Amino acid sequence: MLGAAAYYILVYPLSLLPLWVLYRFSDFFYLLLITIIPYRKKIILKNLRRSFPEKSEKEIQKIKRDFYRHLSDLLAESTKNLSLSKEKLQKRFVVENKEIIDQLYQNKKSVLLVSGHYNNWEWLISAQNLIFSHQAVGVGMPLTNGFWNKKLNTKRARFGMEIIHSANVYDFFDNNQKVIATLVLADQSPGDSKKSYWTNFLNQKSGFVFGPELLANKYDHAVVYFEIIKEKRGYYRMRLKEITTEPRETEYGEIILKFTELLEETIQKAPEYWLWSHNRWKRDIPNNLDVLHDKHKLEFEKRFRN
Repeated sequence: MLGAAAYYILVYPLSLLPLWVLYRFSDFFYLLLITIIPYRKKIILKNLRRSFPEKSEKEIQKIKRDFYRHLSDLLAESTKNLSLSKEKLQKRFVVENKEIIDQLYQNKKSVLLVSGHYNNWEWLISAQNLIFSHQAVGVGMPLTNGFWNKKLNTKRARFGMEIIHSANVYDFFDNNQKVIATLVLADQSPGDSKKSYWTNFLNQKSGFVFGPELLANKYDHAVVYFEIIKEKRGYYRMRLKEITTEPRETEYGEIILKFTELLEETIQKAPEYWLWSHNRWKRDIPNNLDVLHDKHKLEFEKRFRN
């Protein structure tokens, strides 16, 4: 009941306000974050210091403040996304090199669109079915609050995206008959450190969910990395980079490694736009990492290369 009341009385009415008005709320919230309510400050600083050991404390503090500035705007833009029109969304979120995806669609090739929680991914979720010919598919974990999960997913999917639970991915793909583009934000902390792919990322050993590589190989989907670039407040440009169109010809781990390299390059260019408040490195590195790596590689090659 409280969730529904908050949505209908506060959140949705706020989304109907012009974006410039919501940015005034964002400005105020930013002041709160850098003074009274330092949201997840310890996690943010720990992540930044571990990721950029070469930077001075002054530089780290500046990135933290810039991240708070971006987080405040992201909250305003995500609120506006609940009622943002198709025309305004297409004006504010554009693709730089759409021909990469267009060519795959012409070849009837489904694709995994992979990246991280960088810049405004919420607007991409809503816009994806407007900007690409592929049927848009989103994979995610449901929110714990049933009302908010249903309401947000309904709003996210209002322009045609099909949203599926991460636990139902294989069932969905097994029965899919469409040419699809599946959005995968693959930078979150993995659920099981022993089933993850471990590599160096932002100056530290990091575990990554291996799901995108498994999906690409099992269903022969192309893999395309995307970078969201902030042009100015409220305007974004999406840049695509092909990782592979033939996943079954790649080596074990090649797709994940390329993805992590591209994501790190994106973050290094403008670190304030990544989600530093997420506890990304909370999983312990397995003691027998080399043994696990060899085991997973052998299982992968038996499954997909023989």
